[in-house]
Amino acid sequence: MNLCVLTAHVPDTASVIKVGAAGNRIDETGLKWIISPYDEYAMEEALKLKEARGGTVTYITYGPARAEAGLRECLARGGDAAVHVKGGEATFGDALAVARVLAAAVRKTGTFDLILVGVKGVGSDNGLVGAMVAELLDIPHVAGVTKLEVGEGSLTAHREIEGGAEVVTAPLPCCITAQKGLNEPRYPSLKGIMAAKKIPIQALSVADLGLDEGTLAGAEAGCRWRALSLPPAKSGGTIIPGEEDPAGAARQLATLLREQAKAI
Repeated sequence: MNLCVLTAHVPDTASVIKVGAAGNRIDETGLKWIISPYDEYAMEEALKLKEARGGTVTYITYGPARAEAGLRECLARGGDAAVHVKGGEATFGDALAVARVLAAAVRKTGTFDLILVGVKGVGSDNGLVGAMVAELLDIPHVAGVTKLEVGEGSLTAHREIEGGAEVVTAPLPCCITAQKGLNEPRYPSLKGIMAAKKIPIQALSVADLGLDEGTLAGAEAGCRWRALSLPPAKSGGTIIPGEEDPAGAARQLATLLREQAKAI
């Protein structure tokens, strides 16, 4: 079974984010970059399927030079090949541009029975890329999968919806986006880390895929990030002492909730 995992290299979720000087990008100084956490569930599911059914796992990412470190970590957990499409600075935050590049990379790399990607890339959090890749490749797509069963020529996917769960069947090839709860991602082993260093990573430019990154970021851009700003600093809150007069404190709290917070 040939499996493809699409990954993104994102700032560590524990990082303190600052807005860059241009005002429409983050300041990358001193940031630690990691595999997008939701992509880890996609990666683990692909590895489990390979172990159960045989086949290959190929990782594809689109990003600047630093994204190669993310691919090395993917390979350290298991897998057979990796493709790095270099670029991405100009198309930052544009899900359609990213999907076009990734879909073209999938076509160029090979034929896959199943494409897996995280339900969203931490950072932009738009949850669009997986569905767009599937549409561009003209294959079925199931979003937010929490349980996956793959049979001969088809799959059954379970996904959480408001107030319940949904079970979807789809033919292969197919694309699924992995949600938290699908599995428990493994850590890379020392043996895996050493083996990953010996696996060549195929490097491609956007032009190698028959696309023009300038056009994707310009005339054909679906989204442009004009400005970023941090949320306003939180106030210290209001402390109502109530040890000596609990009833009075309760009346004051009710007044604040009604007149300031408009909660009651």
